[in-house]
Amino acid sequence: MKIAYLVNQYPKTSHSFIRREILAIEAAGVPVSRYSIRSISAEVVDEADRQESRQTRYILGAGVGGLLINTVRAAVTRPVQFLRAVRLTWQIGRRSDRGLLLNFAYLAEACVLLRWLEDAQITHLHTHFGTNSATVSMLCRVLGGPPYSITVHGPEEFDKPAAITLTEKINHAAFVVAVCSFGKSQLYRWCDYLYWSKIQVIHCGVDKMFLDHAYVPIPTKPRFVCVGRLSEQKGHLMLIEAAGQLAAEGRSFKLVLVGDGPLRGQIETLIQQANLEKHVEITGWATNAQVRQHILDAQVMVAPSFAEGLPVVIMEALALCRPVISTYIAGIPELVQPGKSGWLVPAGSVEELADAMRIALQTPLDQLERMGKTGAALVAQNHNAATEATKLIQLFQLHTL
Repeated sequence: MKIAYLVNQYPKTSHSFIRREILAIEAAGVPVSRYSIRSISAEVVDEADRQESRQTRYILGAGVGGLLINTVRAAVTRPVQFLRAVRLTWQIGRRSDRGLLLNFAYLAEACVLLRWLEDAQITHLHTHFGTNSATVSMLCRVLGGPPYSITVHGPEEFDKPAAITLTEKINHAAFVVAVCSFGKSQLYRWCDYLYWSKIQVIHCGVDKMFLDHAYVPIPTKPRFVCVGRLSEQKGHLMLIEAAGQLAAEGRSFKLVLVGDGPLRGQIETLIQQANLEKHVEITGWATNAQVRQHILDAQVMVAPSFAEGLPVVIMEALALCRPVISTYIAGIPELVQPGKSGWLVPAGSVEELADAMRIALQTPLDQLERMGKTGAALVAQNHNAATEATKLIQLFQLHTL
């Protein structure tokens, strides 16, 4: 059995869970070939990701000539399959939010990938995210490539399932992975019930770096940490408003935002306007080790997202015995148990978010520690990267050439 992974951009700072999954599969004795449509190696900050980049082959690196040559080769050597792929590309392209031209570019990418998979004798292709990389995997399969599967994370796939032709991708896939029960329910919505048996829940996981880390007591200084891309859906603007309310009450605390993104300028402006420079710090992108340390330095993780699947950073925080404040959306309530491992608030409510942060500041350290340890036990049980990789391997064995 030879497995390949395809991701639109790999490695990527915010997708360390994919790296963990691949490494866990290889640790179980199954080699994995890495493929990505494009490289963003200039943005990689973690040495582990740099090593992955050196092992990854990039489809767009073949250049226009490579795309054309492999497309012609596929058309000549397997004309029937190629015509089927052209017909499918036309059908999905007319309904896609990307249009016909880009979908035919995906067909050319699929032709390059087909050649590489044949050369490597790959028996199964796994794809993360149900967007363009899943389109390439589906077209590669129609061209005669190996069976493929998809891990669908959300929220993008659930925001525009028709535009990304999610139903067709499920229909053609050998199986589809949801990362939480909520995700499974959403996939059920977009395929015939006869295909429901294809959909399996396999959680994203954390590795020994977090699971086996020696227990570090919760610090005495009041400190929150929020880890994630600085974008609208992560709720940072509302988090700054909530922090402003606490600061106006004269409360002593620090809020550290770990990450970067398109909203950084607006967040920095809001911090200045609210005179929160002494309370709020933005670190920029961080390595896994730096993220872990920022979490350990905090009393509580805050993740006020509007849209998610099931954030891995919540697993990381709980694994390190730090309780979490988050929102009642998607798969988050499957992991954060109110009153036991953290607090949940309605997404979009500044007042409720501020209330939860206020309660956390008033909670005794021994209670915070109990909450953190409860969360750590749940993560160890359901989000161990090695355990979840074993489940994936079993599915690969059932659906291979």
